[in-house]
Amino acid sequence: MEKADMLTDTLGFQPKAAARIGQSGSTLEHRLATATQVRDIHAGVIQQLIEADEIIAQAHYEKAEYPSALAARQRIAALIARDAEPLKWADAQHNVAFILYHLARHTEAVALFREVLTIKEHVLDPHDPSLASSLNNLAELLRVHGDLAEAEPLYRRAIAIGEETLGKDHTDVAIWLNNLASLLRAQGMLAEAEPLYRRAIAIGEEKLGKHHPDVATRLNNLAGLLKEQGNLTETLCRRAIAIGEEKLGIDHPDVATQLNNLADLLHDQGKLTEAEPLYRRAIAIGEEKLGEDHPDVATRLNNLAVLLKAQGKLAEAEPIFRRAIASGKETLGKDHPAVATRLNNLADLLQGQGKLAEAEPLFRQAITCGEETLGKDHPAVATWLNNLAVLLKAQGKLEEAELLCRRAIAIGEETLGQDHPAVATWLNNLASLLKDLGNLAEAEPLYRRAIAIGEDKLGEDHPDIATRLNNLADLLQDQGKLAEAEPLYRRALVIGEETLGMNHPDIATRLNNLAGLLQDQGKLAEAEPLCQRAIAIGEYTLGKDHPQVGTFLNNLAGLLRAQGKLAKAEPLYRRALAIGEETLGKDHPAVATRLNNLAVLLQDQGKLAKAEPLYRRMLEIMFLHRKLNGTPFQHEQTNIENYSGLLKKMYRSPEKIAAEIRAVEWSVERAVEQAVEREAG
Repeated sequence: MEKADMLTDTLGFQPKAAARIGQSGSTLEHRLATATQVRDIHAGVIQQLIEADEIIAQAHYEKAEYPSALAARQRIAALIARDAEPLKWADAQHNVAFILYHLARHTEAVALFREVLTIKEHVLDPHDPSLASSLNNLAELLRVHGDLAEAEPLYRRAIAIGEETLGKDHTDVAIWLNNLASLLRAQGMLAEAEPLYRRAIAIGEEKLGKHHPDVATRLNNLAGLLKEQGNLTETLCRRAIAIGEEKLGIDHPDVATQLNNLADLLHDQGKLTEAEPLYRRAIAIGEEKLGEDHPDVATRLNNLAVLLKAQGKLAEAEPIFRRAIASGKETLGKDHPAVATRLNNLADLLQGQGKLAEAEPLFRQAITCGEETLGKDHPAVATWLNNLAVLLKAQGKLEEAELLCRRAIAIGEETLGQDHPAVATWLNNLASLLKDLGNLAEAEPLYRRAIAIGEDKLGEDHPDIATRLNNLADLLQDQGKLAEAEPLYRRALVIGEETLGMNHPDIATRLNNLAGLLQDQGKLAEAEPLCQRAIAIGEYTLGKDHPQVGTFLNNLAGLLRAQGKLAKAEPLYRRALAIGEETLGKDHPAVATRLNNLAVLLQDQGKLAKAEPLYRRMLEIMFLHRKLNGTPFQHEQTNIENYSGLLKKMYRSPEKIAAEIRAVEWSVERAVEQAVEREAG
């Protein structure tokens, strides 16, 4: 998921106070347009024109009318001679770069900030506060570009100059502290970033007041950091929005960013219905104030698409992902890390739809982009390597997946440290892969190390810890260590209920898993209400037709079948199948599994004629999956044996059974070949 960038403080542009734009502003603009054509006009007139455009630029900026503000700033800059007044020229170019930053014209802004910094380094004392401001501004643009290593020493130098010359509690120092905290957060150094955010907030509240927009921005940033630490409290986000709406207006771009970030928090809490309108409002404000193709709008579109995917609205999410990608390529460039992130997210969606062959090149494109722009050992590249490994695991390409997992971990340990939370995530995923490879002995200590890192860095009650406990319990269950697995499932459930709430989708998943364990223990009566509660939570939070709800229905049907309650199980199997076909597609592997399960139930009921076409459809999907992905379908042999058993009961000979299975396989292969031929032609 690509998370939205939390707004940092302003870059330091502090022009003169301005009146609101009215008729006088239009007159001044007309005068300036005429006057700038004359190069030898009196110096006093030039100063009047500059002051007039200062008013115009500031008024447009306050209304978030950035193109008009930029035009005024550029007119001012054109009136100042670089050689005659280098510092004044640098200040004018700084203000132009500042507006370019807001318009996401980052390459132009970086070039200007570098030029401004060069002049100030040459002219000013090394401890001059103006030099510190320029250092911060260049660092901020570099951070947005992902050049974290170059940005960090610039931030630290700016802070050192500011603390020495302005004082440790100066408002500019607070700006630079906030920005350094954002960089550290991007590097995963959450513990180091948090006190900097809190110090920046404290300075702002003391010097500017508790309701100042800059304080709102810092509250918003701190809320984002706390969310990453597992603290999903909404208070800071809501306070930031209230301040922004009061001081800036309900349609200000900063308010849109804060709305987006509150939506992101609610998403993580599982409050998907509440989050969606906030994302949509943030997008609408951005489209109106910044333009439909602004990078911030693309980020919010991406976030909305991630939410829709979580709601199971895959068909609605896909074009939004594609729009976010197209916009990013247009405004940021096709090789920008943000574009790579969105390619990764689209690939994840396609994987969820069972379109593994279409998803794989997108994952690989994201990795290539990241390696070229960020470097082969960047943590973001490690994340995308991990995600590709998950896809390859689903395709059955376990050996290649293992290599990618191990490379991701190596990058993380080298760049982030052996005990970084991201490294713990990748250790968890490698353990899952090794489990699928049957290497349970190596997988178990990796799960335990991932848990230990998380408990140390995130706290024993963090939601990620619950996920890993759940996974370790699943491994122990596979090893037959049911008594050891049960308390881990239960602890994962308790942590989730305490941190995410009783009705979070993750709680439904853990209830479902615990019910599966209890079923393995023969505790069918105890398992059934857990399945029922999982379904109720899923329907409430995700919607009645969400793919995950289909999984829970399928599992409850299996439990009822195990209890001999075949009549109750059948409608659940049918509903699970219908949800899968509607949300995942008729050829998704999960649909094949549910066709098999329903067919087995009908066979148990003696309804052989009704079971036979379901088995046949299951085989078609299974063979299609193998043809497209080049790997065997999960449980392929078991499914073939189920169909063979049915045909045997229908008095088919072994030769006839083999011929019928081969006929299904051949028809699928021929259909795929014909589709390829049509596409080529």
